Amino acid sequence: MTVQEPVAGFAVAVVREDGRWRCSAMDRTALTGLDASITALRELRSTGAVFGMCNVDDEFFVLIRPIPGGVDLLLSDAAAALDYDIAADVLDLLRVEPPDEDDEEVWPEGNLAILADLGLPEGELLVIIEEVDLYPDEQLVMIAQRCGFGDDFEKLLEKLEQ
Repeated sequence: MTVQEPVAGFAVAVVREDGRWRCSAMDRTALTGLDASITALRELRSTGAVFGMCNVDDEFFVLIRPIPGGVDLLLSDAAAALDYDIAADVLDLLRVEPPDEDDEEVWPEGNLAILADLGLPEGELLVIIEEVDLYPDEQLVMIAQRCGFGDDFEKLLEKLEQ
């Protein structure tokens, strides 16, 4: 059994139930492996939307949304799979080969329509991802604002930074 190094960043569970959004911090183990994130999100049990937003080491983000019979995933930078277990787990679950070591291009992998039913069409999500001047936490704030829970998300981030 290998001991995983702690990874900087944050993982937030987002739930929409009865038209209201709720954001809560997930355990930091959610940043080291995809299984921990999926399990934590499935345990939330809600009749509404449930998904996770992970900022991993200020390098990339992962969106995780349990669905009946599986999970929808979006990795903001496929090249992160070369250095981070959670990114490699995402590509593995998506059955996508990791990029070559020499590839310096940034591209997402997964379902760009993961939040389309919550107000964020895939084209807009792609524009946010391609804004390479933004850090992942800033991109996630933009996603939260577009979906309608930006204030709750930013308040939680402030608490997490303390």
